[in-house]
Amino acid sequence: MAGATGYAGRELLRLLARHPHASVRAAMASAASDGTRPAGLARVWDGEIGAFDEEALADADVAFLALPEAAAAKIAPGLVSRGVRVIDLSGAFRLADAAIRRRWYPETTAVPRRAVYGLPEVVDGAELAAAELVACAGCYPTASLLPLMPLVRRGLLDPSTGVVIDAKSGVSGAGKGASERTHFSECHGSVSAYGVFGHRHVPEMEQALGCDVTFVPHLVPLDRGILSTIYARLRPGAGARDVAAALEEAYADAPFVRLGGETLPEIKHVAHTNFCDIGWRVDESAGARRVVLVSCLDNLLKGAAGQAVQVFNVALGYDERLALM
Repeated sequence: MAGATGYAGRELLRLLARHPHASVRAAMASAASDGTRPAGLARVWDGEIGAFDEEALADADVAFLALPEAAAAKIAPGLVSRGVRVIDLSGAFRLADAAIRRRWYPETTAVPRRAVYGLPEVVDGAELAAAELVACAGCYPTASLLPLMPLVRRGLLDPSTGVVIDAKSGVSGAGKGASERTHFSECHGSVSAYGVFGHRHVPEMEQALGCDVTFVPHLVPLDRGILSTIYARLRPGAGARDVAAALEEAYADAPFVRLGGETLPEIKHVAHTNFCDIGWRVDESAGARRVVLVSCLDNLLKGAAGQAVQVFNVALGYDERLALM
């Protein structure tokens, strides 16, 4: 795996080290890192964190890339051409439309023929099994699409009104690289909005939902976790029972989606787990047809490393829960 020194990469290495069907042949830093061993891995994984080596990745059956988009875009097509299955945690290959992809991920100049979007609860397992490259869903899109997709597939939403998503993320969502925004003294005791009308996860959501999305993310003073509050309108005739039925049917056999109904979820209940918790309320007063959905997940696990291992399990035919419960 590559990118073992980042936040998501460190979590991924911990998960793979305890996976009964995975043997980590090589763990390496990102192309931009000096390979310093992350603290806390003793007796979890005692191998060395090597400098980035593309040739070492080519010897693997499956390569996990927890790298920045530009590095993943450069490396992944070559690995696929050499017969390596790639599970990519970056956004480099998530967008299907070439023109939209060029705007948000201009470094991605080649996409493997059998590249599949990786959100296991939404994408058919056979597609993941046949994929040469799986582009794991982003953390914000995962928290938004899991509540919304069952309603979209049932035709319960009024597409003319679009969807509004107000999301809050812990500081680890910004990655390990320090910036003025992520300094302790800047974010402690504060909440700030960013990326208004310019966040790269919006086209990923719109691609899946097929409607306009107004998305405003916020940075909150937590180390990890995402809470998304989603506002939409139901089509005429749809109500609370339809919403509940759609979600319950969609996730009846999903081990990592927990439905709370009108009990709304909290970040502390999903931190350090691969669960996405979902709650909802429906306003059925005369002419309202409003639905509010609230979801929570751990951005480093269900939003990144845990998602990648879940994809690995589904794609290779293992129990979906291995190394994640």
